[in-house]
Amino acid sequence: MEGDIIIGANGRSAVGTLVERSTRFVLLLHLGKDRSVATVEDAMRKAIATLPGELVRSVTWDQGREMTNHRSISVATGAQIFFCDPDSPWQRGSNENTNGLLRRYVPKGLTSPNTWSRTSCESCRASTDDPARRSTI
Repeated sequence: MEGDIIIGANGRSAVGTLVERSTRFVLLLHLGKDRSVATVEDAMRKAIATLPGELVRSVTWDQGREMTNHRSISVATGAQIFFCDPDSPWQRGSNENTNGLLRRYVPKGLTSPNTWSRTSCESCRASTDDPARRSTI
């Protein structure tokens, strides 16, 4: 899996994204106004727990401070957590592409993910998770 956080307008809100590499399945972490270490950890544990174990071998994340508790997340979920090199978004290419698709729904500076309900997150996730987008490899 690959993960990141999309920051809303003026940095006041956030939605976490997890993308399964081979199937391109998307999970959104509804973080609202709180993107603290504890909130991200809790959201990741809950999201990863919904997936079959064979889909969650590892998570590749950027260098954000929200993953300070990566060891705890790894122990709780069984997924190894790796970090990209600084300024190397191509090391999480599937996630960067997904974030670009999600920005169609939440353009930078125009709409805040904080205004999304969990239902809105789910409908947005479903639209980015259609079979036409899936990898044919």
